[in-house]
Amino acid sequence: MNILVTIILTVQMLSALGMIGLILVQHGKGADMGAAFGSGGSGSLFGASGSANFLSRTTAVLATVFFVCTLALAYFGNLRPASSGSVLEGAAAVVPAAVAPAVAASGAAQIPSK
Repeated sequence: MNILVTIILTVQMLSALGMIGLILVQHGKGADMGAAFGSGGSGSLFGASGSANFLSRTTAVLATVFFVCTLALAYFGNLRPASSGSVLEGAAAVVPAAVAPAVAASGAAQIPSK
């Protein structure tokens, strides 16, 4: 169970980092106006408008993976082992034993003689 939670947490962290990177790479809404007048949009890797579609779909997939991992971690975090008794029964078993009083080094109390 612990290994599964670690794997889900790793996938969640990687998807979060991927989303951060993809969101920072995407163009804003104001950048489309400059591309409409021919300011270098057609010479990009994905074409004139292909990058927006590819990046937004990839971001949506990573957001879905992140959301599913978050739900899975919340589910596994709330799992508790089934106990048959109350909390007080478990606390009574942990009580330490009473400490015996200290005895003198000779073993018994001596009465001074005359």
